[in-house]
Amino acid sequence: MSAEPFETPQTALPAFPVGRTLDPRIRLAQLARLHDEAQETAMLANLLGRAPQIMASFAGCAALTAALTFGAVPLAQTAVWLLLVGAGIAAIWRIYALAMAAPFELAGLRSFAADLCAVLFFAGFAWGAGAFLMLPASWGTAAVAAFAAGPCALVAGFLQSRVQMQYFVAPAALLTALAVLLRPLGGGLTEAGLVVAACAAIGALSIWMERVFRPGPAVRPAGLALR
Repeated sequence: MSAEPFETPQTALPAFPVGRTLDPRIRLAQLARLHDEAQETAMLANLLGRAPQIMASFAGCAALTAALTFGAVPLAQTAVWLLLVGAGIAAIWRIYALAMAAPFELAGLRSFAADLCAVLFFAGFAWGAGAFLMLPASWGTAAVAAFAAGPCALVAGFLQSRVQMQYFVAPAALLTALAVLLRPLGGGLTEAGLVVAACAAIGALSIWMERVFRPGPAVRPAGLALR
């Protein structure tokens, strides 16, 4: 057996070309960037993992609404509304399946978060359309407010993200309030304002809970703040 050559510090190959040293500020900037990317990846991966809960909440609320209004609303209107809600659920499933192909790639997670905003905006309009298609004229203000605020509360609770949550809550609340004004639901500006206020209160509570209970960002060493 031949002994392998022994490398002394003088004979070992240097990690960098001779005469050059890596600026510590560059290394600190690289560490800071990796820290930020890891934190963003973890947050978006959690958002991705909550997508099935959002789909289940939409399906459950739609089924409950259809059951409560059965016989009081024409079946054609129910079918149209369920198709709209189903399209929103299918769109969430589509972007969820695409993101799950690479669940820890930051670029894919960013694309999922952006697509989710667009899908939730459509889902909010689809749900708000139910105020025109599904709510009987006999329903009082409390029932109409519950129709709008119920799914908003579920979405806000499951998402735990004020950015995506707002894309659903805003159209759902505004369309329901508009239905109170335009349809014979026995309401006026006061009742429409109560619907919007209920949804706004849920959104504000969600934002407050996110700030209070969500763990804050990890404390970064002072040197990592260098850019």
